[in-house]
Amino acid sequence: MDEWLIYQGTGEPDPDRMALLPPAPEWRRFDGEGSYDVPPVDSTTLRRLGGLDSGTPPVHRDHTLHMVNAALYLRRPLLVTGQPGTGKSTLAHAVAYELGLGRVLQWSIVSRTTLKDGLYQYDALGRLQDSQLASGVGKPTDDIGRYIRLGPLGTALIAADRPRPLLIDELDKSDIDLPNDLLHVLEDGEFTIPELERIANRQPEVTVLTDDGGRVVVKEGRVRCRAFPFIVITSNGERDFPPALQRRCLALELSQPNSEQIAALVQAHFGRGEDARHGELIQRFLDGDDTGGARPADQLLNAIFLVNGPAGANALRRGELLEMLMRPIDQRHG
Repeated sequence: MDEWLIYQGTGEPDPDRMALLPPAPEWRRFDGEGSYDVPPVDSTTLRRLGGLDSGTPPVHRDHTLHMVNAALYLRRPLLVTGQPGTGKSTLAHAVAYELGLGRVLQWSIVSRTTLKDGLYQYDALGRLQDSQLASGVGKPTDDIGRYIRLGPLGTALIAADRPRPLLIDELDKSDIDLPNDLLHVLEDGEFTIPELERIANRQPEVTVLTDDGGRVVVKEGRVRCRAFPFIVITSNGERDFPPALQRRCLALELSQPNSEQIAALVQAHFGRGEDARHGELIQRFLDGDDTGGARPADQLLNAIFLVNGPAGANALRRGELLEMLMRPIDQRHG
């Protein structure tokens, strides 16, 4: 194993390896102040990675391991592209679990998503309504922090000793402005909350909510990281991103999983030996068909799950349900 690999892809928790990570390049060092109690990995990570007690580590191609580690060393986001089912979003969870980086923050992108959605939300209406109920005057309460909640990106930028894992999922679903709007935040490692900046002279410190459900103190309306987050930005390749964003990220393209990766995936979710037991299904998945249609690994897991059940097994032996489950996703309506 190369000694420079901080993340080794063993599937075993080894948080001490983060102590081997050298200081960031001078141009990627940040000086955020304060401390934050990062929660441990949660059930989402455990579900994504499958049976962690199976003893089956994830299987990465060499270039994937090297690009993940390059992102850790350089404190740069990882822009991961590939077809659905190639393990793009799972990568963030695997790194967080092995290196003890805590709960993975997830920001799922849709066409209406704005940068502010990822940074913070301010419930001005709720603040006014609470004030009216309390006093009947209609003057907003002074406890503004109760009505500000940091989003996934905003929470990832809280000052902490270790990089916080953040998954920005399917950025290619966004409108045309969001990739450009991200540029300054990703470069500067900070953002401001105007509602708190305006009152900084009389309230320099405000306690706000986080995406984790905890609380953190924001000073003078500015959130600034100390350890730049480990950010995985995923894309299904449905659009090109502006060159300025690509320059700020490290690009990684994941191809369809090979036989070794599929075997490890099946063992992780169903136990040792299950890859051999379901060898025929696995081979059918790997062989694909003459059309070259895309087949996410989820389809294989769904088929194996039903094969293991008595009712599903009978139906699958008839071949009808199996045919539907294993049909390439771009041919389901043909």
